[in-house]
Amino acid sequence: MAENIEEPRVLAIILGGGKGTRLYPLTKERSKPAVSFGGKYRIVDIPISNCINSGYKKIYLLTQFNSASLHLHISNSYNFDRFSNGFVEILAAEQTLEHSGWYEGTADAVRKNFIHFKTQKPTHYIILSGDQLYKMDLKAFMNAHIKSGANITIAATAVNRRDATGFGIMKIDSENNIKEFMEKPKADLNIDAWKIPKEARDPALAEDKEYLASMGIYIFDAQTMEEMLGGENERYTDFGKEIIPLAIGKKKICSYTFDGYWEDIGTIRSFYDANIELTQDQPRFNFYSEIKPIYTHPRNLPPSKINKAAIDHTLTSEGCIISDSKLTNSVIGVRSVINEGCELDGVIMMGADYYDTHEEKTAYKKAKTPLTGIGKNCKIAKTIIDKNARIGDNCKIGVSKKKYDDGDHGSFYSADGIIVIRKGAVIPSGTEI
Repeated sequence: MAENIEEPRVLAIILGGGKGTRLYPLTKERSKPAVSFGGKYRIVDIPISNCINSGYKKIYLLTQFNSASLHLHISNSYNFDRFSNGFVEILAAEQTLEHSGWYEGTADAVRKNFIHFKTQKPTHYIILSGDQLYKMDLKAFMNAHIKSGANITIAATAVNRRDATGFGIMKIDSENNIKEFMEKPKADLNIDAWKIPKEARDPALAEDKEYLASMGIYIFDAQTMEEMLGGENERYTDFGKEIIPLAIGKKKICSYTFDGYWEDIGTIRSFYDANIELTQDQPRFNFYSEIKPIYTHPRNLPPSKINKAAIDHTLTSEGCIISDSKLTNSVIGVRSVINEGCELDGVIMMGADYYDTHEEKTAYKKAKTPLTGIGKNCKIAKTIIDKNARIGDNCKIGVSKKKYDDGDHGSFYSADGIIVIRKGAVIPSGTEI
């Protein structure tokens, strides 16, 4: 008779991050996971979809800043039937008799929600980041963790020496056991002893990728998680900087090398580049998979209407109206309206939450202010246009050679040479930025 092997009871925890200052002003009125991505999605759809596609449907999302937009998206998008026992639930920072403050770090956020987690009686926790772009088979990750007999497994990506300065770097032995952990080694520090051992190295890796960097994705046995976050360790608040180094030598910790595309999209530059790369013939991140799709809010919008336009290497979402314009290497969000004579190159347009009504159009025209979308004869390049922006006729944005210091410039924001038009901004006709 075959032996009954109990399936692990897995709880997925997605960390929503802090204030998202590196993604400002996109995070001025929303949390990082709620920022639009790829035209029709939100960043949070990526880790949630990875969980669902891997068969893990008990998902908690921990956040504490500007969570209203995120709450609305989650409630509109993820409703499992009663037979699946699945859920996606947001746990915002709350005051209780035991805890009175904000989440003070990644580990602290998990610790403060044990009261909710324990009701599910998990055997394992998967800890995921809410602002990374990747597709991972989390079940394969879990199977590797169980097979290794590890208490903790850390997902890792191979990096070169130059990139190693931006990550937590792990020293492993020939059997993928993590022996040491170093947070963001300085460029002039000799870390040759931390190179991946030949016995543990994947032959498919590029030659210069000699170090293992933590992806901030972890699996913990439930008992280990409670032990490492409780008792004398309650003063430690962060997984990467404190809990993981503390566990080394006390627990069996293994690495799990992920060799697929993975990108941290926590800055304006990385967010812009990751979006624009989606327009390539064969982008490294693939939305076009029927087997493992990326899920999001089904909006029931009409098809996009294209009234004579030249569109090249551009994603257009549902419900757009594009008239006699030229679009190149751009990502166009839902309900975007682009009027005649426009040229867009390298533009991320997040679209709108609504269409202007007849009454609104009449009022805007009477007040001589732009309608929602982009007016006539505009030239826009290397720009992120946040939701519900209203750009007038004959505007030029990002096409001049003028350089702006990073920061707030009133009607727009500049970050690493990229112009960001704020959510709901009104840009008068004839404006040049």
